[in-house]
Amino acid sequence: MNVAFLITSLMMYCPVQIKKHQQRISMVLDSKKVPYKIVDISSDDEGKALMREIAGDQKALPPQIANGSVYCGDYAAFENAVEAEELEKFLKL
Repeated sequence: MNVAFLITSLMMYCPVQIKKHQQRISMVLDSKKVPYKIVDISSDDEGKALMREIAGDQKALPPQIANGSVYCGDYAAFENAVEAEELEKFLKL
């Protein structure tokens, strides 16, 4: 099975909304037993640039979700996929 990447910021002073979103994504992926890797961009300018390149948006904020270098979507798209019961399709698994 492929591994999804949760690209986020684990910075201590990260906005509460971002933390809630990353916790929700982790909770759903854990409950569905989807393997994933957290990529912390809080202190990595190169990682932040790569996240924005993969997302195709130079202003993209975490969390973003990718499958390798294939962009899956942001938090809103993730929630829409969960709601529509299309998580595997969204994650391109």
